[in-house]
Amino acid sequence: MSDNDDIDPGIAALLEQSEASMEQDSFSDGEDTIAVEEDNSHMGFELTNQRYAKDDDDGKGDQSPLPVDLSKTQFKPVEKYFEDTPNGVFDDTTYYKTCLSGEGESAQRLHMLLSKYLKTEDKKDRAVYRQNIVASWWNFLRSIAPKMANPKTPMPKRMAMRFGVVLPSLFTAEQKDFFSRSIFQNITGEPIMYADEWIKEVASGRLTLSVTDEVGPSKKRGPGADQTRLAQLISKNSGKIASADNLVSAKEHERERLENQIRDRLNDIFSHSPFIGLEPHVHPYDDTQRKAFAEIANLMRTVQKVDRDCAGYIKELLEAREIRESLDEKAQGMPEQSANVGLEDILQEMTTIRQMAKMTCGRQGNQFPVLTREFNHCNDKETGFRENVLRELAWIESIDPGCFCRIHRNVPNRIVPYVLLVPTYGDNGFCWEPFDRYNRITSRGRIVIPMYPRNLKIACLTAVADLRWQVAKEKASFDWMSEGLTGQYYQYIDNKKLKGDLKSFFIEDYILWMTKEANGTQKLEKEVRAIFWRFLPFPQERKDELKKRSMVYQELYQRDINRSMSDGY
Repeated sequence: MSDNDDIDPGIAALLEQSEASMEQDSFSDGEDTIAVEEDNSHMGFELTNQRYAKDDDDGKGDQSPLPVDLSKTQFKPVEKYFEDTPNGVFDDTTYYKTCLSGEGESAQRLHMLLSKYLKTEDKKDRAVYRQNIVASWWNFLRSIAPKMANPKTPMPKRMAMRFGVVLPSLFTAEQKDFFSRSIFQNITGEPIMYADEWIKEVASGRLTLSVTDEVGPSKKRGPGADQTRLAQLISKNSGKIASADNLVSAKEHERERLENQIRDRLNDIFSHSPFIGLEPHVHPYDDTQRKAFAEIANLMRTVQKVDRDCAGYIKELLEAREIRESLDEKAQGMPEQSANVGLEDILQEMTTIRQMAKMTCGRQGNQFPVLTREFNHCNDKETGFRENVLRELAWIESIDPGCFCRIHRNVPNRIVPYVLLVPTYGDNGFCWEPFDRYNRITSRGRIVIPMYPRNLKIACLTAVADLRWQVAKEKASFDWMSEGLTGQYYQYIDNKKLKGDLKSFFIEDYILWMTKEANGTQKLEKEVRAIFWRFLPFPQERKDELKKRSMVYQELYQRDINRSMSDGY
C-alpha cells in the first residue's frame, strides 16, 4: 500500500465496524483489573494465584517438549507443506474484533494507532504512527501471552501471536490462501515452534525460560527454589543418562564389528583345501592363514579393551539411572504448586522474545510487527512456515553433517536445537543459546529464525552458522582464540589485521562455504577454505566429487589422508 493510495474499502469497513465495540470496552479508573479478569473467565482462562499449571499428561521424567533422541541421524523428509483446504479462520468477519476484545487498554491503543496509520496519507504522520504501533503491539502480545496455555483461547489471538495477523484484509489474496492452509499442529516431530507454541510450553513448565544477561532479584529460599534446583539436577542427570546410553550403544556396535572380523578370520583358518594326489589329506596353513593368527591376536586385544570400556559405561548408566529414581522420588514429594510457572515468568519470556525479534531485524531493519502486504513479499515457499524451515535445515545438514553434532568422549551426539519462528521482516537468524548451562552434553540449544525474510535459506544459514560458532567457542573455553575452529579462524583474521566483528566475518564466510564452495565455486580465501575443510567438513561423497574439479580441493583431500595416517588427526 503506497502512501497516496486510499485505504482499502474492506479495511475501512472492518475498522468502522469495530469502532463502536472497541469504544464500549473503555475502562474507568480502578476498574481495569476487574474487567480483564471477567473477560478472561469468559474466554475459559482463569488466573489462579497468577500461576499456570502443567498439563495433566506431563510425565515426571524429561519435561522438555520433545526429548532428545540420539538415535536419529537426519531429518525426515517433509511430506506435506500445506493443508488441502483452507481453515477459514481468516474469513471470519469478526476476526479483528475477536482478536482485540478483552485485552483492555493495550488493545484500544493498538486499534487507535492502526486506524490512524491505515487512514492517513501524510508520510511523516505514517512514520510516527508506524513507530508507535511497534511498542503498542508488544504490549498487546504481553496481554494475550498468558492465554496461549489455554486450549479455549480464540484462534485470532493465536494467529496474532503466531503470524502477526491482526487484520486479514491486509493480506493479498494469494497470501490469505496459503496462510489459511498452513499446518496448525506440529506433525514433523522436530523442535521447531511458533511463538504461541513457545509461550505455551513455557507456561506449562516444559520449556525453561530463555537465558538473559540481566540478573533478576534474588528470591528467598523456599519450595520454589528447591523445585528449581531439583529441575536443574534432573536436567543434568538426563544428559548423563542419554550420553552413557549412547556410548554403550556405540561400544556394543564396535564390539560386534570386531567379533565379526574375528569370526571371519577363524573361518578362513578352519578352511583347508584338499591336497590333490594325497587324498584324503588337506593343505597346511598358507601364508594368508598364518597372517590371520597375528591379526586375530590384535583383534582379541582390541575387543577386550572395547568390552572393558563398554562395562565402564554400563556402570555409569546404572548409576545415573539410580540417581534419576532418587530425584524422581524427591520430585514427587515436592508441593505441586511449586512446579508451575508464574505470570511474571511468562511476561519475562515475552520481553526476551521482543529482544529476539529486534535482533532478527537489526538496528536499521524494518521492525513493524503487523503482517501486511505492504512489507511482506514472500511466496508460500519462502515464508518461514515450520515445514519450509525444516526443509532448509535438512538441506544445511546434508552439506554440513556436523552442524547439529556435539562431541562428547569422542562420540558425536546429534542434537537439533529448539527453533523459534518469530513473525518479523528481519533477514538474520541467530543462536540465542548453544546449549543449556546445566546440561552441556545432550541439552538442546536455541536458535531464532525470522518468518518473513528476503531469503529464507540465508536466514537459516546465519542461525546455524551462529550456532556452529558458539558451540565451538564454548568447547574451546578459555583457549577459544588458540584452539579448534574459533582459534584458527581468529588467528587468520588477526594476521589479516581485519577490523570488525569476528563472528560476523565467520557467518559471511560460512554462507559462502555452503552456497558456493560446496558446489566447487571458489570464493573463500585459501586459509579460510583450509580451516573450514577440516573443521566444517563436507560429506565424503561431496569431497570425492570436489577433488575431481580442482587441484585446490585435491590438495585439501590429500591433507585429510595424511592426517588420518598420523596420530594428530
